[in-house]
Amino acid sequence: MKISKEHAEHYNWGNACDGWHLVKNNELSVIHERMPANTAEVCHYHHQAQQFFFVLSGTAIMDIDGERITLQANEGIEVPALTPHQMRNDSQEDVEFLVISQPNSKGDRIPL
Repeated sequence: MKISKEHAEHYNWGNACDGWHLVKNNELSVIHERMPANTAEVCHYHHQAQQFFFVLSGTAIMDIDGERITLQANEGIEVPALTPHQMRNDSQEDVEFLVISQPNSKGDRIPL
């Protein structure tokens, strides 16, 4: 089935951030997310889910296990299960990215 963010299930999170579920089942989650300027998610980790973050537009900062990594458009990073991480947008522009989780990370998020 064809899917786009215009037709996907939408939700809000954090401080004016958006998410669109492109794939949502127990084994796999693919979410298109948008973070406005100067926003960040809460630092956390997952017991089971491994994740891959891929920046579509803008510049994101990923704090991962004590290291700060800058991600430009068309760059991504894998985050293994049990690894503390935090996605940030310290820029003045929106950042859009995909977050792919296997298995689905719903109910598997542990804030730090």
